[in-house]
Amino acid sequence: MQKRVGVIGGVRIPFCRNNTAYAEVGNFGMSVKVLGALVERFGLHGEELGEVAMGAVLKHASDWNIAREAVLSSGLAPTTPGITTARACGTSLDNAILIGNKIAAGQIEAGIAGGSDTTSDVPVALNDRLRKRLLRINRAKTPMDKIKAAFRGFSFGEFKPSFPGVAEPRTGKSMGDHCELMAREWNISREDQDKLALESHRKLAAAYEAGFFDDLLVPFRGLKRDGFLRPDSTLEKLASLRPAFDRTSGHGTLTAGNSTGLSDGASAVLLASDDWASAHGHTVQAYMTHARVAAVDFVHGEGLLMAPTIAVPRMLAEAGLTLQDFDFYEIHEAFAAQVLCTLRAWESESYCRDRLGLDKPLGSIDPAKLNVHGSSLAVGHPFAATGSRIVATLAKLLEQKGSGRGLISICTAGGMGVTAILERP
Repeated sequence: MQKRVGVIGGVRIPFCRNNTAYAEVGNFGMSVKVLGALVERFGLHGEELGEVAMGAVLKHASDWNIAREAVLSSGLAPTTPGITTARACGTSLDNAILIGNKIAAGQIEAGIAGGSDTTSDVPVALNDRLRKRLLRINRAKTPMDKIKAAFRGFSFGEFKPSFPGVAEPRTGKSMGDHCELMAREWNISREDQDKLALESHRKLAAAYEAGFFDDLLVPFRGLKRDGFLRPDSTLEKLASLRPAFDRTSGHGTLTAGNSTGLSDGASAVLLASDDWASAHGHTVQAYMTHARVAAVDFVHGEGLLMAPTIAVPRMLAEAGLTLQDFDFYEIHEAFAAQVLCTLRAWESESYCRDRLGLDKPLGSIDPAKLNVHGSSLAVGHPFAATGSRIVATLAKLLEQKGSGRGLISICTAGGMGVTAILERP
């Protein structure tokens, strides 16, 4: 019999702009901090869990299994396994699904899902020509052969380092460039994008003032709130910003104000079976009941960030639910335009018929239920940390309400989407 997958609770550090408070910390330091904080909060010192799944998108070669290394510094029993994953922005929601599936199958009783990312401490690689030259030197057998390999055809340009790119390898376009195309396809206005961004900041500021994050957030490196939060922002300020991606056509609508900025941060969430939670004196905030991933053919014209529009209806069909059967909707705000494109697609009769194979549109949602405490535009978006941040936030919302259902939708680089449903009976 399949076991229920309970969300016990989560923690995170404040998310901040790159090259600020966490510039010298790196993924390992941030991962240790959130895992240690989770251990403290739930009394897990010396506890052996079934699995810890952490992720990072931008990581050094030495961080090949950062989850396991962080476990060994977290206070958990050193016999707790760790696995490191990456699916861009969906990474830590994927990890929650991974842990949840193992719990449901009875393979483990409890585990931690999370992620960290830094755009301050990115891996800087050797120029490819220099890398190959060093390999040739290493393969050479004699001193003379090594000298020949070192200097034959050498140019000082080989010392130019290689930095991680933000473009899709298949198209050469950045995520923002792709989202601009989506905004044009779906006729998403600059004004609507700015309005959604402003609402995100206002909702997050109100949540802080209400104390919602008091037990979800662990102060770190002098930060007690997210570094992106701008409670005093206005539509006039947002309207004054120049386009961040399409700077030449005169039609660009995505700006630094309605797009997520380069971020550093980490988050983690504890999941468990009912038996484990009861035995350890913990209550379940909500249950993860369904999940689905999907991908789109963005190389040949589909919108790069539209995969959640496909994953969600497939998940709803499996769950026997409609889009309106939810009390909360957590749609990751990679860009305001992406959220608005998603909502418009679900309302579109032609898209739902021709692309999703439905006999009618999924329909609209109540905007008052969308990202009720703000989301990535105000919080920040350290790629691999966003999913578990959302899971922890939504689980607490459902616990406070006492019952209900929440939908999570996350778009990712590579034209994929990761979605899930949390419920509290």
